[in-house]
Amino acid sequence: MTELELTRLCKRLGYHFTDQALLEQALTHRSAHRQVNNERLEFLGDAQLGQIIAHWLFQRFPEASEGQLTRMRAALVRGQTLADVARGLDLGPCIRLGGGEMKSGGERRASILADALEAIIGAVRLDAGPEVCRERVLAWFGDRLDGVSPTETVKDAKTQLQERLQGRQMPLPEYDILTVSGQPPRQSFEVICRLPGYDHQETARGSNRRRAEQTAAAQALAWLEEQLRD
Repeated sequence: MTELELTRLCKRLGYHFTDQALLEQALTHRSAHRQVNNERLEFLGDAQLGQIIAHWLFQRFPEASEGQLTRMRAALVRGQTLADVARGLDLGPCIRLGGGEMKSGGERRASILADALEAIIGAVRLDAGPEVCRERVLAWFGDRLDGVSPTETVKDAKTQLQERLQGRQMPLPEYDILTVSGQPPRQSFEVICRLPGYDHQETARGSNRRRAEQTAAAQALAWLEEQLRD
């Protein structure tokens, strides 16, 4: 990225980095550099995001039960939501990818966008501390925070995909782990979601199997909805 592109990104983020190297690392996918990439920052950002959202929900809904708080948090931190926030910040074109990922449209892939957003959250935490990080996260998630409710039942992507296929009397999706890299607690899972009835599949990565499967299901659901609209 050029200096101008980084400056424009910082303007969209509403934050200018003291250590610009942190931002550049947060935008570097593993396919572009195996040693210096955004996986460690993603790990930190994932933890920060969960804590920030949980604390906000706890304060915003004092009467909500543990189950309601858990469902709202899950809806806000799931891969598809993160990817949508990343798209709103136009992160895709800023992510540094290897040749193979670039050719396959990696900058539009939900899992890559979600990981980059988490990495940026981690980078802001290191660069400016917890309070600034919290303020930025709540700003980026603003509209989505306004839309959550303890009484609204939120179905995750896997459930939505399964119900959509059942409604059309199609075979259910199949999930398998492709690779597991790293050591606990910093592992990365790559999974595949297959739609046998459509001869289509989606792959995604996540910091645990469940998260990877949810992201792959969200991608498959988005693809399916596109097919049904045609």
